Amino acid sequence: MTDAAVIGGVGQVLTEDEVTAFVGGVLAGAGLEGRSVCVIVPDATRSCPLPLLLKAVTEALKDSDVTILVALGTHAEMTPEQLREHLGGDYPNVINHEWWKPETFADLGTIAPDRVGEISDEMLRDEVPVRLNRAVVEHDVALVVGPVFPHEVVGFSGGNKYFFPGVAGQEVIDFSHWLGALITSANIIGTPGITPVRALIDEAAALIPAEKLALSVVAQSGTDALHAIAFGDTTESWRAAAEISAQTHVRYLEHPVRRVVSVMPPKYADIWTAAKGFYKVEPIVADGGEVILYAPHVTQLAAMHPEIEEIGYHCRDYFVGQWDKFRDLHWGVLAHSTHLRGAGTWDPAKGEHLRVRVTLATGIPEHVVRRANLGYLDPATVDLAAYEADPDTFVVPNAGETLYRLQ
Repeated sequence: MTDAAVIGGVGQVLTEDEVTAFVGGVLAGAGLEGRSVCVIVPDATRSCPLPLLLKAVTEALKDSDVTILVALGTHAEMTPEQLREHLGGDYPNVINHEWWKPETFADLGTIAPDRVGEISDEMLRDEVPVRLNRAVVEHDVALVVGPVFPHEVVGFSGGNKYFFPGVAGQEVIDFSHWLGALITSANIIGTPGITPVRALIDEAAALIPAEKLALSVVAQSGTDALHAIAFGDTTESWRAAAEISAQTHVRYLEHPVRRVVSVMPPKYADIWTAAKGFYKVEPIVADGGEVILYAPHVTQLAAMHPEIEEIGYHCRDYFVGQWDKFRDLHWGVLAHSTHLRGAGTWDPAKGEHLRVRVTLATGIPEHVVRRANLGYLDPATVDLAAYEADPDTFVVPNAGETLYRLQ
């Protein structure tokens, strides 16, 4: 049990009237009148009925000074047209998290090496500078509005993750993602409770001077429907939503499969984001098996991180075993590389051995795909009906949000 107020639950679907009434009610009782509120929302890579939620939030906060901050992490900037569609209309004071502009940040302090060592079980021991979008710091209240799903870096997304990495500086983003990579995606994704990465994020969030609240929602994957909403501080509301997400967004198979075809929806515009189609199915693939990411609309590996084309995709041990060569690169990019390549080993004599093959059936040129250490498949040759009829293949429509595991 948590201290959060909750509506809905596993297997339920809330009506728009229920959503609006709940949001209005809890915010009316939160003592926000006359206070400045920074509303932190996700970008378009998450399933969430944001127009409905934001309309209810802004109506409830009509007597407050409100800024809407889009948590890009290190994703691409959203255009005014994209924001209008994403948010459900024109709102005043809407800003992208401009992570590429140093002047947009406030310095909150540091997390000491001893504390980092304690949090990470001594996997890492470095001082971590904590920088955050100054819009959060300059408001009385930070209100997170967004979904909770199983997540490859932190266990379950949401809550304080909307601050770090959502609107954070590069240092925390790189450090937290590399810590997750050392643990490995397969070992942390869908893990309930406070994982080491969640503990690091919570430690950073404790430095935020604003009051921290959240409307943490559990979305019906791939739709605008909601199963549940939890309201409270960013820890308790997240905890309540994560408990429901664990029973909603995780599905179990009895046996491993030889091949998975993840059909990626258009909201994933490059492999940096579409890689979720691998993260969420890696646990069910047999040794030596294959994951095909089917996304004909994708034409780039990483729009904002072109260095991945030079580094390529490799397992964790490839980087750890050659750390002097890679340590000065962005750790977040290295983490993305390992998360997509999955489990494997590396040694100087035998090289790299990977547990699962990863194949892209996308609009990315073949030479770019193969140079990045991935398999290539012409998307025009993909017959989804034939794959669905193949007993050795598991096809996942609308992939990227539901986690698949073995019983």
